Amino acid sequence: MVGKPALLVAVTALTLTASGCVTVHGEREVIPAATPAEANRALNGFLTAYNEADRTNDPAADADRVAGPLGAIDQAGLRARRALAPGGNRAHVPLKLTDVEFAVPKMAGWPKFFVADTDSDRDVDGDRRKDTRWLFVFTKAGPDAAWKAAYLTVLSPDEVPELRTDGDGLATPVALDTADLTVPPGKLGERYTTYLAEGGGGFADGPHTTGWRGERERGASRPGLARQYVDQPLEDGAHAPVGLRARDGGALVFFSTRHFEKQTVAPGRDLTLEPAVRALLRGDAKQSVTLEHTSNQAVHVPPRSAPGSGVAILSRIQGLTGAKGE
Repeated sequence: MVGKPALLVAVTALTLTASGCVTVHGEREVIPAATPAEANRALNGFLTAYNEADRTNDPAADADRVAGPLGAIDQAGLRARRALAPGGNRAHVPLKLTDVEFAVPKMAGWPKFFVADTDSDRDVDGDRRKDTRWLFVFTKAGPDAAWKAAYLTVLSPDEVPELRTDGDGLATPVALDTADLTVPPGKLGERYTTYLAEGGGGFADGPHTTGWRGERERGASRPGLARQYVDQPLEDGAHAPVGLRARDGGALVFFSTRHFEKQTVAPGRDLTLEPAVRALLRGDAKQSVTLEHTSNQAVHVPPRSAPGSGVAILSRIQGLTGAKGE
């Protein structure tokens, strides 16, 4: 766990000026991934679309504002809720985000990304046990593409790593193949899914590592019910990992994985399926059902110079994205 609050780039702290007829090519020049105005528009556009989708249970309302693991979780959840409540969400309360700070890296090429660190109205400010920060990663695939929210992480203020910034207040992106971290960011999905299946080192103990493996072992075989697990990294497109350098020499990295859980009942027994599973179910679940979950992780990867330190999974948000019956 990383102890100090984030030192991110406040929207009022960035000033970008240009004069004359100068064209800057984002595919070649090392420039800020987004201007303050762009970042604000992206966050506000997402929030408006998200609240409309949540109110109406309509996946189309925010489909063009989400991508990657957050998009997969959001869209599948809305499809399930629409099947169960086509008239909309009677319990809808608009999400509000305040105290917004942006961590904007300086980078060349596409895709580009930035992180929005926000305070939501879904917590209790001032109560250290319940106070949270909601971190959104926005990605943009190309110069003509829209900014989309690809990752969501919920952390306590003390868990947000302190980020390294330059003289302009801009964050530092981490290359996916960098060799100065205990695990290259591009290998995190592969290492994590291998760890879940086989165990071993590389990750710090916690609820999403030793805790999750323990839960699986305890639930693998129960009277009349067997469970099998398959885990896969997600590394392409908007599911690709992204990271920012931390002040301690490590990195805050976001990466995505997919997890399958097959439940099989003994002959003569009935499967018990939750309503959300039935809403997304393909096929007839006579004896087994395979649940598909998409998960996004936020981790602190230590520098290689810190021997014995494992990757700390700070947060993991998982959602049901499919179900198949047999």
